[in-house]
Amino acid sequence: MQTESKDRVRPPAVAGLFYPADARELDAVVHRYLAEARKGGEPPAALIAPHAGYIYSGPVAASAYALLSAAPGRIRRVLVLGPSHQVAFRGLAAPTATYFATPLGEIPVDREALEGIAHLPQVLWLDEAHGAEHSVEVHLPFLQTVLGPFQLIPLVVGDAGPEEVAEVIEALWDGPQLLPIVSSDLSHYHDYASARALDAATSRAIEALRPEAIGYEQACGRNPLNGLLTVARRRSLRAETVDLRNSGDTAGPRDHVVGYGAYVFH
Repeated sequence: MQTESKDRVRPPAVAGLFYPADARELDAVVHRYLAEARKGGEPPAALIAPHAGYIYSGPVAASAYALLSAAPGRIRRVLVLGPSHQVAFRGLAAPTATYFATPLGEIPVDREALEGIAHLPQVLWLDEAHGAEHSVEVHLPFLQTVLGPFQLIPLVVGDAGPEEVAEVIEALWDGPQLLPIVSSDLSHYHDYASARALDAATSRAIEALRPEAIGYEQACGRNPLNGLLTVARRRSLRAETVDLRNSGDTAGPRDHVVGYGAYVFH
């Protein structure tokens, strides 16, 4: 399939639902989460962050994004790989859009990067996978706030194995100016104690770079997550847990929680 040369904007799908639709309110919320997060530390080479509504997972995501403030101007391109919640498909879906919009403004899509991986058999052009999907979108206001101008490489991951995802990441990760991000929540709808135990085991697997130890019940973004872990192991990266909480710690009851973790790679 050929992409169109005409500019196309992918509008925000979950503004007003997962995060504020008003630009001033959104800016204030993101800055508050970042201000409350831990400061200092080595700027990450890659990261994993959650993608739920901001009142639930925003503080956890901010704990990873706050660390990017230590590398101003270094990151020019951001690869965000999120799982598909809306559309079932095989492979990794690229959009034909030239911009992704949030209430904070429009982000240019790195069309050259997407065209450069279009020959891979697991990559397809599928706007439907991006239209209502939140797993990429919710990260964008944080990135706009901490990075300033950058180009976005947005991919929604469907049914794809770790090696297929790893091949795409390796093809795109050409230096420190690119930041790979995997979007994933952890366990879903367990009681508080069970979720803490399960999420702790998942965190240990991430820190040990063991994709084979992480199943779908442990992380909704298992497919992109395990692809990143595969690359991290090959590159001898070190993974660190920055924050590990669940919705019972942030804004929800404790009988039916969703787990959230923030992880960075050095």
